[in-house]
Amino acid sequence: MAKDYVTGKKTTFGNKRSHAMNSVRRAWKPNLQKVRILVDGKPKRVWVSTKALKSGKVTRA
Repeated sequence: MAKDYVTGKKTTFGNKRSHAMNSVRRAWKPNLQKVRILVDGKPKRVWVSTKALKSGKVTRA
C-alpha cells in the first residue's frame, strides 16, 4: 500500500452505505503519483499526492 511521502496520506477504510443503510466495506485511496522530487538536494523518486503537488509543498527534480 503506497503512502504519500510529504503528507503521509494513505488508504482509509470505512463503510459504503445504501439508502436502506446496508453496509459494505470499501477503501478510499488518495490520488498518488510517482514523481522525482528533491530530498536534501538529491533527486528521489517517491509517491506524492496531487494535492501536495498542486499546493507547491514539493520541488520537482
